[in-house]
Amino acid sequence: MKASILAALLACGGLAGLVPPGAVLAAGDSGKEASAAKGDEFAGLPPFPADRTVRQSITLDGRKLAYDATVGSLPVLDEKGKTIAEVMTVAYTMPGKDRPVTFALNGGPGASSVYLNLGALGPKRVQFGAAGDSPSAPAVAHDNPGTWLDLTDLVFIDPVGTGFSRARVPQDEAKKRFYSTDADIEYLSRIVYDWLVKNDRLLSRKYLVGESYGGFRGPRMTHYLQTRLGVAMNGLVLVSPYLDPGASSNGDLSPLPWMLTLPTIAAANLERQGKLTDAAMEKVVDYTRGDYVTDLLRGRSDPQALDRIVRRVTELSGLDPAFVRRSGGRLETQAFLREVFREDGKLGSRYDANVTAWDPFPFAPEQRTNDPILDGIIAPTTTAMVDFITRTAGWKYDGRYNALSYEVNGLWDRGDRKGSVEQLRQAVAVDPKLQVLIVHGWGDLSCPFMASRLIVDQMPVMGDANRVQVREYAGGHMFYSRGDSQAAMKRDVARVYAAH
Repeated sequence: MKASILAALLACGGLAGLVPPGAVLAAGDSGKEASAAKGDEFAGLPPFPADRTVRQSITLDGRKLAYDATVGSLPVLDEKGKTIAEVMTVAYTMPGKDRPVTFALNGGPGASSVYLNLGALGPKRVQFGAAGDSPSAPAVAHDNPGTWLDLTDLVFIDPVGTGFSRARVPQDEAKKRFYSTDADIEYLSRIVYDWLVKNDRLLSRKYLVGESYGGFRGPRMTHYLQTRLGVAMNGLVLVSPYLDPGASSNGDLSPLPWMLTLPTIAAANLERQGKLTDAAMEKVVDYTRGDYVTDLLRGRSDPQALDRIVRRVTELSGLDPAFVRRSGGRLETQAFLREVFREDGKLGSRYDANVTAWDPFPFAPEQRTNDPILDGIIAPTTTAMVDFITRTAGWKYDGRYNALSYEVNGLWDRGDRKGSVEQLRQAVAVDPKLQVLIVHGWGDLSCPFMASRLIVDQMPVMGDANRVQVREYAGGHMFYSRGDSQAAMKRDVARVYAAH
């Protein structure tokens, strides 16, 4: 969820072929001998503890929900049956006939699943990611009024290199096997399959939810599970997804990058005025798809086009018209986030444009500090999750917990700029009953809602247009940090589960 993680994060991978039972196919043969020669260096790693289950309960809508919380792990095996990684999962399950199960992943690449777990849909919640939140505030978990546990069992997956999950091969081999698009999709899909088999849940209704780069993973994993591992998801929920990296590139020629960000910038301005509504945003979207893109494409062939753009974009953004004119009505994200709060000496966050922090270098030509939200969410989520895992659940492990691994993000292979739109279309086409819900915060400039709007509107209907829907709420990338937006998302999500 880092700025570089979400603004430019895409990988390429190289796994191919069928995965035999109990194994993840290696990303080519090169390096196997070297890995085997160095294998002993991992023999001294302390083993993961056995799975631990504790009985817990919450009060939801006035009634008590008792559930089992299980911290456990699954191995990733190579083609020879050797363990090359161990993936930690946290599962919340309740007794009951025909309970569905939902698998959840965050993004990065390099983010653990703690953000969805303790922020959005797990049974307990820690406050983070909203205006005024402090990383040094007590990281106390409370009952989550927006949990999905009354709808479904929940399984949170921490990819290799995040949380406590770890590779058991050298770094160069780990990069090939785990830190690229195809490799990532294939071993994580296998983790879903293996959890279902281990827990006798193959016949349950199955759902997948991914946030950010987890939203990039979602369509690819769904299609891979459908067509390669023989496991069909009933529903797919994409939270602030990063679906098409190409849409935000080549702004010198293409109007798309500016079309994606302008509605979010306008939403931030409307929110500051207390005027953010669905109706107001539909007017912004209509202008963006209409006169704005038309005037951008006209360029100098129409001498009045720039004047029209500057006038309207100034109204929508609340910015100084001189700044808008210098920008040509094309508002670059980081420049906007400095400019809009410059007089206050603050920076806005690309993850929620109206969440700010002091700019420690206000006179520097470019931003020299990390994003206001990113640096503030590591402490509360890490503290609360490690306390739950090691103390509450009693899963004792001395390794470092990586809520967000900059190391994994730095190792990621970004050679392929393809998105997941192709797999989204294919997954919907394969299964006429698959339900897809894409949810965004209006104020998210890292994964702007307008991208998903345009992507879905270009998809064929394939039977029922309501099978693939986009919904937006007040807030940013982690809009669920706001109670009203979290509640609205849950109402929309409940309809996805009710469809089956």
